[in-house]
Amino acid sequence: MIVVSDTSPITYLHQIGRFPLLTSLYGEVVIPPAVERELKQAGLVHEGLDWSVLRVVSPQSSDMVASLCASLDPGESEAIVVASEIQADLLLIDEASGREIARRMGIRLTGLLGVLLEAKRRGIVSALAAELDRLQQVTSFRIRPEVRKEVLRLAEES
Repeated sequence: MIVVSDTSPITYLHQIGRFPLLTSLYGEVVIPPAVERELKQAGLVHEGLDWSVLRVVSPQSSDMVASLCASLDPGESEAIVVASEIQADLLLIDEASGREIARRMGIRLTGLLGVLLEAKRRGIVSALAAELDRLQQVTSFRIRPEVRKEVLRLAEES
């Protein structure tokens, strides 16, 4: 399975000590250079992030990246372009406008909550509610109450 990630899913999983879920679920994760830069700027290079599971792939179409950068940040733009170019099985992205663009391009995607839900479904995470609580307590990630309720329903925890 080829998975491309934007910055936020990696960052938040790392902040809650769940970065290893990415390798458990997907093996290797592809990131574009802009995501690599954003992760390094966030200090994750010095915080024990396992970089060996991340493979950097540069987008080929700089025109497409530039076009997307009109409405998205560089990491999201490059992640979408790389996912399209390498025909990734899945794109990990949380930002709403980036998700909409990726959907219109026919790219299959999920976000941080989808990663946690998949980990619960596979039995890697035992209680999704506890993971969501930790996510909201430790990070700046925000979950609307109706989204939390739906995710817990899908995890059969409601």
